[in-house]
This record gives sequence, C-alpha cells and structure tokens, in this order.
Amino acid sequence: MRRLVYAGAAALVVVLGTASPASAHVTVTPSTTAAGAHAVLQFSVGHGCENSPTTRITIQLPPQITSAAPTRAAGWTITKQTEAVSPPVVDTHGNQIVQRVASVTFNAEVPLPDGYREVFELEVTLPAAKGTKLVFPTIQTCERGEAAWTEVPQDGQHVEALELPAPSFVVSEPAGGTHHHAQSASGGGGVLTLAALALGALGSALGGVALVRQRRLT
Repeated sequence: MRRLVYAGAAALVVVLGTASPASAHVTVTPSTTAAGAHAVLQFSVGHGCENSPTTRITIQLPPQITSAAPTRAAGWTITKQTEAVSPPVVDTHGNQIVQRVASVTFNAEVPLPDGYREVFELEVTLPAAKGTKLVFPTIQTCERGEAAWTEVPQDGQHVEALELPAPSFVVSEPAGGTHHHAQSASGGGGVLTLAALALGALGSALGGVALVRQRRLT
C-alpha cells in the first residue's frame, strides 16, 4: 500500500513537472470574452530571458481592437504607439474610429528579476463578431537578449508545439448568450487535463487495493 502511494505521488510530480514550461509562457487572461464587451486583459510574465531580468514588455494589439487603455503599474513607465485606421471604422457605440492604439510598451524603472511574476493590464473593447480570434504578439526585452512571443499555430498545429506562442483568445457569444472560456497562450488546459487523469488513475488504483484488502479481511 505504501509503495503504491509513493509510486502515485512520484507519477503526479512527473505530470505536474511537465506543466512548468507551459506556465512560464506569457499569457493573456480576459475578464470577459463576450463579443462587444469592455474587457480588462491581464498579461502575465513569469520569467526573464534565459535568466536575464526583464526591462521592457511591448504588447501589440490586433487590428480588431480599436481602443485600449493601460492600467498604471507601479515601477513601470507606459507608452502607447498609435496608428491611423484606414478606412475609418465605426465602433459598437456608433463612434467613428480614425486612429487606434497599435501597441503598448511597459518600461521597467528597475529590471524585473528572473523568477518573479508581473501582470500588465489593458482595458479594451472586444469586436462584435463572435468566433474572432485575437492574437497579441508580445516582445519581452531583457538585460541580455529578448523573447518574441509571436508564434501562431498553423492549421492542425497545437499551441503546445510552439516554443514562443503569442498570447491569444477567442471572442465568445455576446453578453446574455453562452460564454466560452478564453484559451491562454500557455496551452495549460491540456497539462491540467493530464494531471487530472493522473490523479484519477491514482485514486482508482488505491481504491482497488483497499477493496481487495477488505475482502481478504472478511
């Protein structure tokens, strides 16, 4: 029984150990994915570039996003790069958009050490069309080198196969409809599923052993 418990625990450590590279990706977590809604996007950075401290994060916004307001972050200076919208578009409130924020850059006043996590927020208006995939190529600059989180899965390719996937998610039904969970760039859902399967298998094995011992005792 004790050997089974140790073996199951070791298997769980192996499964969870595989999650660490995925969790190290730059990810985006939206407060909502509802089409046409105002959403706060949280971009999480959990490590440097090959152990080098992070000095700058630049988040590029997809063309479907026409407005963006970054949240002030202590210890970081923020700059916005704008571009003309041609031809102009009309937003969900009927306003004509002729210029948009194309990217937002966070510059560290003091470099963020490797192994420390930081979260950057942007308030945006999501496009009105459900099913739209929004991709946010992100450039992480460090004291030594940089990491370009810009890779996008090709047809039939899984995000887990990418080394530097761009943060992304899919717009869901408008408010009041069916909401779908956003997919983060880390592809962590697949890893968590493996962990759940491992835990389930361990529980079944332990339950079977206990049942056999009970029958022998009776």
